[in-house]
Amino acid sequence: MPGGRLTQQERRQIARGLADGLAYAEIARQLDRPTSTITREVTRNGGPTGYRADAAHRSAEQRAHRRKNPAPRDARPDPQPYGRDAEAVRAYEEMFTTAMTASGAPLMMSRVLAALTLSDTGSLTAGELSAHLKVSPASVSKAVAFLETQSMVRREREGRRERYVIDNDLMHDSMIASARSTAQLAATAREGVSVLGAGTAAGARLENMSRYLDFVSESIARAADQARAILHTKAPDNPASLKGIHEHGFNH
Repeated sequence: MPGGRLTQQERRQIARGLADGLAYAEIARQLDRPTSTITREVTRNGGPTGYRADAAHRSAEQRAHRRKNPAPRDARPDPQPYGRDAEAVRAYEEMFTTAMTASGAPLMMSRVLAALTLSDTGSLTAGELSAHLKVSPASVSKAVAFLETQSMVRREREGRRERYVIDNDLMHDSMIASARSTAQLAATAREGVSVLGAGTAAGARLENMSRYLDFVSESIARAADQARAILHTKAPDNPASLKGIHEHGFNH
């Protein structure tokens, strides 16, 4: 089984396999690579629908260059509590961000959500996010505004500053927001039936669309409530080990 980094030719073969609808395991078999290698490669570079071989290869070369040329001391990963490996945390944050973008979220919104999700406090100020992500406060504010519309982040006042917060019900709230959005689309489709005529092909299409979306919306909301009731794990309330995190800057 070959080792080392994927070649540009292998990445092009991955792209062809995805275009042909092949499973990751089949692509891996053709390349004589572990399935995990293919899964990680595709997830990191846009997902099955957004994967581009040449762009993925350029990104890999850039990462290899950064490893050969370590970042200056002040750009190294943030110190970590609980004895966590700072490099491992940074690599996981990149993986989490990539997974979010592959699911359809814009890149900056994914980066902000990843940073908040991986922080033990579940909250960061604009300044902390800006410093951690090395972007402008304006970029952070724009990303937070989008995440607010998805019920994934809320704002809290902290003196003259704003603190951005995610709750332990983050995924539940997001699913409920998705259900509501789907229900609204169903209602819009239903209104079109009377406009185009129930006995027409277009009217029938809209009727089927509205029924389908209504069913999906109700199913999402019901499943989200059931999952929260059965699976939810409560996080510790202000554990002593987290004292001082706000005062000492960003820590995951």
